[in-house]
Amino acid sequence: MMGMKRPFDVPTLPVDLTDAIERAGYYPALVGDVVSAALAGEEVRSHLVHLETTFDRDVIRRHVTVLVLTPSRLVIAHADDHADEAAGASGGEQEVATATTESIPLSAVRGVMLTHVVADPQNYVPGSLGRELTLTLGWGAVSRVDLLPATCGEPGCDADHGYDGTISSDDIALRVSATADGDPALQQAISFAHALSASLGQ
Repeated sequence: MMGMKRPFDVPTLPVDLTDAIERAGYYPALVGDVVSAALAGEEVRSHLVHLETTFDRDVIRRHVTVLVLTPSRLVIAHADDHADEAAGASGGEQEVATATTESIPLSAVRGVMLTHVVADPQNYVPGSLGRELTLTLGWGAVSRVDLLPATCGEPGCDADHGYDGTISSDDIALRVSATADGDPALQQAISFAHALSASLGQ
């Protein structure tokens, strides 16, 4: 018996990436096809799949982010759901999923930052790195400017020294908790960050 014909062929994803997308449980067939189309057959060196659930009044909204490292690119896929306002205006409420992909050359990635949250630090066990982390990636699409009044170091000086500031990029930030997401998710986030960091500047 012949299966349903697909309108276009997309390359097959590696099994471990497919399994991670299916475990996230958010329209895995759609997310898998979107990621496959963006990869266009390029080798997958590492990946991270992150599902976030939020509450919009009395409606549960889900958002999945898939990060994929290839030999030349960082591929990012976002998918989330929302109500179709046009359908709602015609009398019926219909859920719509929106999926977006972005491909960033590795040469454009400016930074990989890992923030570890460690409870009870006075009893920290070497090698444990805590139970929660935030992975922040920057490639210049979004920049944040932090300004503070400048000082000269003299305790009694009240002169205007202008401002000191820093410009930092944090285009995407993902919070991963072993308690909420499981130990494998935390370890995968660390592994992905290490693989991406090692790929920069090559």
